Amino acid sequence: MAFIDQVGVLDEDESGPRYLRLQKLLRNAIDNRRLPVGSALPSERELGEVYALSRVTIRKAIDKLVDEGLLERRKGAGTFVGGAAPAQSGRVEKSISKLSSFSEDMLSRGRKPSSRWLDRSEGAVTPDEALSLGLSPGSPVYRFQRIRYADGETMALEHVAVPAWGLPSAEAVEESLYDALDLRGLRPVRVLQRVRAIGFNAEHAALLGVEEGDPCLFIDRRAFLPDGRVIEVAQCYYRGDAYDLVAELSQN
Repeated sequence: MAFIDQVGVLDEDESGPRYLRLQKLLRNAIDNRRLPVGSALPSERELGEVYALSRVTIRKAIDKLVDEGLLERRKGAGTFVGGAAPAQSGRVEKSISKLSSFSEDMLSRGRKPSSRWLDRSEGAVTPDEALSLGLSPGSPVYRFQRIRYADGETMALEHVAVPAWGLPSAEAVEESLYDALDLRGLRPVRVLQRVRAIGFNAEHAALLGVEEGDPCLFIDRRAFLPDGRVIEVAQCYYRGDAYDLVAELSQN
């Protein structure tokens, strides 16, 4: 059977980057055993010819699946379907060793991201924000507070602040903050994250439709540009019953 018959074709009517659409096809084929464990993928050049994509796009799609263990690269042999089991239904594995946005994570798993805005506004930087963002007192910032959903299910609550020089307006952010920053050449390349297990307080629990005290993964994040400037500070509250945080570690 030809590879494209096993995996399928890209849906040109689907939104989102092409590498995420290819990633979704590969993931579904692996999860549904149309690509069995141990089977070899065509080379990046061959995949590029089949899907009319650049090798950079092909590599970007494959890298994420390699990080998750669904694919593995064997030196001198190629890329093969690995033995990692698919994530539990309803749960999301979030890699904390690879920089990606919420929207990218959801789209790569075949889930539809959406948001409900609680706040999207401009204001003067607070003392804490000034310290985290490296801004002078009184500098303008854009603030974003929203509930994040996957296929209509609440997943997380986000509080984000971005220096005003990073965006033309608060309304420039529609679904993905990183897409809006990318349009201005300001997508972060490095993040510093602190993760802590807590219980949801009453206010946050009500917003996400869970019980007060339910498990929460709290992530305090700063995102940096190549020149070292901080482009984003965020406090994110992820549902502990819906998220697994995964990090790949290696010995130097």
